[in-house]
Amino acid sequence: MTRPASRVLTLLEILQAGGTRRVNDLAEQLGVDERTARRYIGHLIELGIPVTSVRGRYGGYHLAPGYRMPPLMLTDDEAVAVLIGLVVGDRAGLVPESSASAGALAKLRRVLPAPLRPRLEALLATTSFTGPPRSAARTDTTTLLTLALGAHDGRPVEIDYTDQHARATTRVIHPNGIVGHSGRWYVTALDPERGERRTFRLDRIIRAEALPGEFEPAPPTDPAALLSSFAQTPRRYAISVRVRGDAETLNRKLPLGLAVLEPVPGQESWLRMRINAEALEWLPALIAGLDVPFVIEEPAELREHLRQFADRLRHMATQPPS
Repeated sequence: MTRPASRVLTLLEILQAGGTRRVNDLAEQLGVDERTARRYIGHLIELGIPVTSVRGRYGGYHLAPGYRMPPLMLTDDEAVAVLIGLVVGDRAGLVPESSASAGALAKLRRVLPAPLRPRLEALLATTSFTGPPRSAARTDTTTLLTLALGAHDGRPVEIDYTDQHARATTRVIHPNGIVGHSGRWYVTALDPERGERRTFRLDRIIRAEALPGEFEPAPPTDPAALLSSFAQTPRRYAISVRVRGDAETLNRKLPLGLAVLEPVPGQESWLRMRINAEALEWLPALIAGLDVPFVIEEPAELREHLRQFADRLRHMATQPPS
């Protein structure tokens, strides 16, 4: 887009904010002289946009009452993609100008179709993003928005869920919050029938349907607290490793929601690290990366994986440069 065209659109954005704008103020905001600002106003009029001039000491230009840009023609999937891109980019510090994301979000909100607006507002209000990016698991947009609205408004949601063992169940949940973590979406919710709080992967939810009725929404929860239940979910292996160090330093090195650190009675400088996992092959690199003394408590198979990992490292470290 050429610079004059960009300034004409900026001028339209300023006028859409409302009120009568004096030409010298418009020129200053656009970074041009008053004559050029008037020329840009002429361009808007030529495009059929109803810009009205007001004469007198307090005169200037404004848009005709009731005029709005037409709704942005985005599908639900496209709108969610734009919204998430803006939020994640801003929170990751990838947007050069600190106010750019907020401005873009404000513009997106103004032109969204009315039926979609409250659902995306609910998504913003109930969602947290954590963890490093990785290959994403595909999630149905309707499922994501239905759960976000349920968490925001306190509406129960019925889901068809398939767990890691391919067991399918239908249950009613009270959504509390949504987390985007390392390429996957999760919803934390109360399962009222079982009386326990659970975390569900959204890519395993086949259907989500809002139900009549209400529940009292829980206060917003820190993402770390939402994800802490991941480490306690039963898996094939229950790993227990004693590590020497302080919890704050170790938690900075461990992926969020992966492990639970517990004090070891009678050993002040040691902690017990508990991890539930489906496989053991990846754990030696994780444990070595902590760079602290450790003792494998269980399972015994993990010791052999660590020995093989150490042998590979020793072999590679002794290879001469080619």
